[in-house]
Amino acid sequence: MAEHGEWNRKGATLSDATALKEYGVTTDFIVQGIRAGELEHREGAIWGNPYIRVLRSQLEHYIAERLGPDHLLGKTTQIELRAVNREITDIKKRLSVLEARKAALVGLNKR
Repeated sequence: MAEHGEWNRKGATLSDATALKEYGVTTDFIVQGIRAGELEHREGAIWGNPYIRVLRSQLEHYIAERLGPDHLLGKTTQIELRAVNREITDIKKRLSVLEARKAALVGLNKR
């Protein structure tokens, strides 16, 4: 099962809602894994809304086992591509701000 301290590592756990977004698996799929004894879980609630927290490594192994490694690879590739696109957008925004500052400074130097 889980390594000692794995529940406390940043990014090592995810909620059932995040699992739906990142891997396309439903809460029912996760509950099946819990009942089969393949997934450790913790239950919680935020503002009265219950959620299930599972270990990412166990969930990825369970997804690959049940849905195939291609499903997992496709989803993780989409996640990484989304992150790269977000970073590109942020860099473009910063570049446009810097170019505007540069234009303003060049305009001040010509006076």
